[in-house]
Parts: sequence; C-alpha cells; structure tokens
Amino acid sequence: MKIALDVDGVLADVIESWLNYSNTIRPKISKNDITDWNFWKKFKINRYDFYTELSSCWKNWNSIPTTENNLSFVTKSLSNIGQVDIVTARERSTDSFVKSWLNYHDISYDNYVSVIDGPMKADLDYDVFIDDSPLNVSNFLKHNKKVILYSQPWNKHISEDQIHRISNLSEAIQII
Repeated sequence: MKIALDVDGVLADVIESWLNYSNTIRPKISKNDITDWNFWKKFKINRYDFYTELSSCWKNWNSIPTTENNLSFVTKSLSNIGQVDIVTARERSTDSFVKSWLNYHDISYDNYVSVIDGPMKADLDYDVFIDDSPLNVSNFLKHNKKVILYSQPWNKHISEDQIHRISNLSEAIQII
C-alpha cells in the first residue's frame, strides 16, 4: 500500500501562520472565512503576493503549528499499514524548511516527493492520496485514484461519493 500524504493543510497549519502575517497588513480574515481554494480573489489579494507570503511562512518553519495533536503517533500508525510518502506541491526553495518541520514534529515518512503544481500529484503512482485541496481531489478522481479529503473550510463544498472525508488524520487509518 502506497500512501501519499500532503503537508500544507493536512499536517501543517501554514494558513494560520499566513493569517498571522496577513492580518497585520490587511483587513482581518479568519480561517473560517477561507471558504474556497482561490479565496485570495474574494479578498482582493494578489495571487503572486499570497503565494510568496505563504512560501515565506516556511522560512519560520518552527512557528507553523500542526493541524492537530498526536501527528507523530498517527503517521507512525500509517507507516505500519504501508509506505507513507510526503507528497507536496511547493516552491522548491521551501523544501528544506518543510523537512525541518517534519523532523521537528517527528512525522514518519519514507520518501519526500515535491511537485511544482498540485494537479501533477494525480500522475503519481499511489494507492491513496490524503489531501485538502479541492483542485487536487478533482484530479485524483479523474485519474480514478482513492482520495481521503482532510476537512478544511476551503473544501467543505466538496461532496463526491468517491471521497472519504476525515476531520482528523487518525480516521484515515480506519478507512485505509
């Protein structure tokens, strides 16, 4: 069993770090206000600025919170089921920071796979994808991949029958 595990929004709550920064220079936004993937359009934030700021958050990787407690235990349990690879879409310059964050939080994984664009994940050979992106989920389904959707405010509108939705990572163990 090969499991692709996303980082941002599944393991790392990087949006919280971004909000801490953004709310000092823009009108305040809460995490629950982020109701779609391209929310930056709704708040009239330049796409380039948003993605640059999000990547910059990783420079302060030790201030990025986990999405939930006990991720170390849960990722170890997933590793007992099969091969767990971190599969993430990001700017390459952030890879070392992400790896430091994973190590710091004692996240178990076999391989680190970084792609340039999220939809590229669907082309990879995994039995199951655990992700939070509505765009990625759509691509996984088009490629007939098994999908476990980690619930976040920006994916609440997704309600496909083929998707298993979880609110904490330990639920993925039961599904797999």
